[in-house]
Amino acid sequence: MKNLSIREKLKDKQKIVIKIGSSSLAHANTGELDLIKLEILVREICDLVNQGKSVVLVSSGACMVGRKALGIDRATETIAQKQACASVGQARLMMVYQKLFSEYNHICSQILITKNTMLDNLNRFNAKNCFNELLTQGVIPIVNENDTIATYEIDNMSVFGDNDHLSAVVAAMIGADLLILLSDIDGLYTDDPHTNPDAKFIDLVEKLDDRLMHMGKSSTGSKAGTGGMSTKLSAARIATMAGCDMIIASGEDFHNIHKIVGGAGLGTLFLADKKDDFYLLDYMENLENA
Repeated sequence: MKNLSIREKLKDKQKIVIKIGSSSLAHANTGELDLIKLEILVREICDLVNQGKSVVLVSSGACMVGRKALGIDRATETIAQKQACASVGQARLMMVYQKLFSEYNHICSQILITKNTMLDNLNRFNAKNCFNELLTQGVIPIVNENDTIATYEIDNMSVFGDNDHLSAVVAAMIGADLLILLSDIDGLYTDDPHTNPDAKFIDLVEKLDDRLMHMGKSSTGSKAGTGGMSTKLSAARIATMAGCDMIIASGEDFHNIHKIVGGAGLGTLFLADKKDDFYLLDYMENLENA
């Protein structure tokens, strides 16, 4: 009953960041974009905006789309080829998003971010202003890491971890009150449920302590994504310390978005635990040096 009443409060969230992993956007057998799922995703977001909420979409998938277009094998690609895939794929991905959002009479935009966007005071200030103005205008910003130029990021699996950290950093920067991470992981377990049948699901985390952080695994079961549970828990720490609730849930069905915001008991809910001494820049620098 307690968890249900806590979930009910999600209906009141007004500024929402939604992160979609690469594996949630593609057909598992071909790696091609799942256009039916994308259409559902866009419709769900447009309906949230129609309710008067502000929504930011953090979308992976550019490199994945680019690889399919250029016929490049991920296992053997060079850094330059990764850049090329990101460049081609980002344009294609945005073309699809633009078309789908326009069908529901909504405008989306593109914001590409690197680690330096957050570490540099002026860049971070400008980025925040841009987000705020777009949301004021009712625009849906679509955010991704700028892999076309940030070679240090794609070469080192990215400090943002398949956009998990990126979505949390964006949520903290714009003062979001809810972050939803959708991927091939449906929530937090006491152990890896793929290898341990006795693993127990955790539906509510009121305080993210070191014991829970150690439950994170650095691996993921998806060929498309790069972020495992460890990056999601680290993202949860960023978001909750900044005063933002966060949910990890399955991206198998994007209808889960309106169910989550409607108070349904899906995924793992991490409650905001705002720290007065939390400073995003300090945390980003610690993350960089970790």
